[in-house]
Amino acid sequence: MRAAIYNGQKNILLTELETPQAGDNDIVVRNLYASICGTGVAVYLHGPNTGHRVTIGGEFGHEMVSKVVQVGKNVKDIRVGDRVYPYPRLAKGDHKRAGTIGGFSEYVRISNAELGKQVYAVPDAISSKEACLIEPFTVGCRAARRSFPRKGENAIVFGAGTIGIAAAIALRYFGCKKVMACDHSDFRLEKAKSLGFAVCNNGKEDLRQATLREFGEAFSAPGTTADVDVYIDAAGADGLIELYQSMGKVDSRMVVVAVKAGLRPIDVLAMTYGQHALIGSGGYFPKDVQDVMNIMESKKWDIESIVTHEYPWEQLPQAIGMASRVDEALNVVIRY
Repeated sequence: MRAAIYNGQKNILLTELETPQAGDNDIVVRNLYASICGTGVAVYLHGPNTGHRVTIGGEFGHEMVSKVVQVGKNVKDIRVGDRVYPYPRLAKGDHKRAGTIGGFSEYVRISNAELGKQVYAVPDAISSKEACLIEPFTVGCRAARRSFPRKGENAIVFGAGTIGIAAAIALRYFGCKKVMACDHSDFRLEKAKSLGFAVCNNGKEDLRQATLREFGEAFSAPGTTADVDVYIDAAGADGLIELYQSMGKVDSRMVVVAVKAGLRPIDVLAMTYGQHALIGSGGYFPKDVQDVMNIMESKKWDIESIVTHEYPWEQLPQAIGMASRVDEALNVVIRY
């Protein structure tokens, strides 16, 4: 089978490995599409230990949609030809391998496969290209859920990449009235705008004034601020927590989902007097998978439109390079 081996910074070996075989309790899937995530870009550009425990000499990739090609004799409810989403947290039987299940290789063996656990059936209404976005959308959906959104609330999402847009869509799905996407990339903001979101390039515009115009006024401990209930950090940029603490209204919440190593400053006194909540969000759970599939099936948002580039498997290094260009690309996928 065709396989991509991570060999370090800007070094991917495209090679052939033995095609895996299914044991009695296993299935083998053939990948159809795979999406490139931000941490995949990070380890390619900067080397190992920058995301998802990608190790030198191993297969990697985890955002994919696949077709079942082998089924072990003890496996129930899964058939050859089924289109499935492999659930990364369980697909290899090891949570630590959630980012390295072999999305960039042609075939993957999934051990002890159970429908609704290691793999999920993909509804016919969801195209294969859209379905390879299920994994990053579950991350965004989980972040939105962690904000405990209430019907009619307003929200800001920092970062208009795939996870940021997924969070924005999920917030609307959960009942938020208005959602604004903030980013420094006008290219990505145009995509967010086309999906129905207010946008602000907070690298060029005054965010405080933009949010006051969009959402109206509310009360915060320092004084008047924008009427925003939920803030989500899907960017990981310096200063976003401090920005939230300076402008968050009373009883607002901020969810941090962006992966950023190291300590970040928090003014606990300001959080106390401001009645603020700072919430972490990592990964996803089965409920998030189901919600994402419901969102995709609803067709309320043209989710496939955020795929801006598609490459054949043989051009995986070029595809990862393109995924790093935030002013030219949003989501980049490879096809088999």
